[in-house]
Amino acid sequence: MKDAPLVLLIMGSDSDLSVMQEAADILQKFAVPYEMRISSAHRSPVRTMTLASEAAGRGIKIIIAGAGMAAHLAGVVASKTTLPVIGVPMPGGALNGVDALYSTVQMPGGIPVATMAIGKAGAKNAGLFAIQILALSDLNLAEAFINFRSEMDKELERKDAELQARC
Repeated sequence: MKDAPLVLLIMGSDSDLSVMQEAADILQKFAVPYEMRISSAHRSPVRTMTLASEAAGRGIKIIIAGAGMAAHLAGVVASKTTLPVIGVPMPGGALNGVDALYSTVQMPGGIPVATMAIGKAGAKNAGLFAIQILALSDLNLAEAFINFRSEMDKELERKDAELQARC
């Protein structure tokens, strides 16, 4: 039986999948069950609000919402849940994602959205931020996150040693 998802990944369009896959890959790496959905704040507002408002009741602990252009998805989701919402602005459009960044980060007081960087780095960090939040109440996950950070450091040292050997 598949574990119940702890994280809901929601994106405004299937064109966002290649970016949001970065968050999914991080969750998979840490064996955190997740659910991935497509729903638009503008094209399917009722569906989006339902996904957000029912998430906690289904055991979801964190929502990661990625959208481009006007990017109101994370804000709409946050307005319908008390769960932590992490926004990932998508690259593209006339302003190459800057409009999505501004729309995601400029939330009115009272409806918080944690906003990551534009694109794949932001999606990866959204996954890692979700891990950090979940690790607050899961010692095994906390230890896995510490090990992940340690491995990043070791890889950097290895790459530096290779560079020094070439120079």
